[in-house]
Amino acid sequence: MSQPTIKQSNNQTIILGIDPGTVVMGYGVIQPVGTDIKLISLGSIHLTKYDDHFDRLHRIYDEMTQLINDYKPTSFAIEAPFFGKNVQSMLKLGRAQGVAIAVALSHHIPVVEYSPRKVKQSITGSGKATKEQVAAMLQQILKFEQMPKHLDATDGLAVALCHHFQTANKIVTNGKNYSSWEMFVKGNPKRVK
Repeated sequence: MSQPTIKQSNNQTIILGIDPGTVVMGYGVIQPVGTDIKLISLGSIHLTKYDDHFDRLHRIYDEMTQLINDYKPTSFAIEAPFFGKNVQSMLKLGRAQGVAIAVALSHHIPVVEYSPRKVKQSITGSGKATKEQVAAMLQQILKFEQMPKHLDATDGLAVALCHHFQTANKIVTNGKNYSSWEMFVKGNPKRVK
């Protein structure tokens, strides 16, 4: 896991994105600053040296706690597991995702889940994009030079950026979210003159 690169203050938006996995778990941390997006960190948590599934879950718990302590995220976005044919693999992946979510919730960080298709579509415009296409687009958007060894890291970063894109244009009023001013006007006709 990489070391924190900046200290955060309490009034900044920091988004931690997670690509859950039981062998490699990817993460990305971004900070929206005005109209720009600052890449704070991306990396992966490697779990191959742990043979026991529960040891891996414990490692995920420890690493997620460390990420949250280091970067102080205000939002936590995670990719939903995709449906596969191997039930045991799906069960293990769901547990890994659950541990990551539980750590965020225990730190009182709001959690949002996005489907793999939604993440790919928000980054590349296509829900069928490959990991390589997502990584290349992230490199263009966030202007980082070196591609990580494992694309799980860019997948985690994609989840964070997807969350930013989904929330950046929302208007929140009276506890309701609106995706555009048009939707706000439709929902509040008496408030518009």
